[in-house]
Amino acid sequence: MDRLNHTWPQSFILTGFGAPGPVRPLAFLATLSVYVLTLASNSFIIVLVQVDAGLSTPMYFFLGVLSFLEVWYVSATVPTLLLTWLRRCPPIPAAGCFLQLYALHSLGMTECSLLAVMALDRHLAICRPLHYPALMSRKAQLGLAGAAWVAGFSAALVPAGLMAALPFCRKQVAHYFCDLAPLMRLACVDTGWHARVHRVVIGMINTCNFVLILGLYGGVLRAVLKLPSAASRAKAFSTCTSHVTVVALFFGSAFVVYVGLPGSQAEGTDKCIALVYTLLTPFLNPIIYTLRNKEVKVAVRRVIRKIRAILKGP
Repeated sequence: MDRLNHTWPQSFILTGFGAPGPVRPLAFLATLSVYVLTLASNSFIIVLVQVDAGLSTPMYFFLGVLSFLEVWYVSATVPTLLLTWLRRCPPIPAAGCFLQLYALHSLGMTECSLLAVMALDRHLAICRPLHYPALMSRKAQLGLAGAAWVAGFSAALVPAGLMAALPFCRKQVAHYFCDLAPLMRLACVDTGWHARVHRVVIGMINTCNFVLILGLYGGVLRAVLKLPSAASRAKAFSTCTSHVTVVALFFGSAFVVYVGLPGSQAEGTDKCIALVYTLLTPFLNPIIYTLRNKEVKVAVRRVIRKIRAILKGP
């Protein structure tokens, strides 16, 4: 690896995946297709929640916020992944590298908090149905969503700031985007203390939100089991299963990469796991939330009828 001065380098080099040449164009097309579909599906949910009055409830407000976040989250890493498929070991400016690191972690920790807010919404809707409209007013919705964004972008300053202050002796990042562990391997100094701080900060955010989600859904489970009819229980469960699936995908992969013991993963495994939370989860979220959701399907039909009526004219 190239040696550098013990300061910020002018640029880093992303090594990406070591796929053979004939596979790379196919991988590029597959990644680009998933990326475009992810942007389109999440944008569709944002527009649908805004234009259809039937989806003007707290649950769909938070779903719209999540989709808005996913558009930015997937755009923080996938462009450099596409670049590594097109060109072996492309350079990335140092400032762009640290900006990508900050964007990824700020958006990721925002999503952790937002998933906890969505769990709180379901808990109040099922466990406190009579007080739900007052507890989850429009002001409360905006406050909770804003708090999730502020918490995520504030907490991410710690890992990003510590990384930017490190002196670097090497520049080849063994990843397809700038992340904590690959960058720490390039430092000229011992980064054991930095790694512990990163695990504490990110682990605390993940663990607190995950425990909160488990506690909220524990209350939901107790309330649902007390419902008199099987139909009522099935309907209540159906509003939560999509969210639980998304939580499992996101938190599972994040815990393995950022909270797991250092050195516990085989080389290259972190890149494969990263594909789950940087590409697969944002792609699957709209599908998971809408595939079995009757309200969304009805809203889509309403919007389609409105569009047809507009196109036909008076």
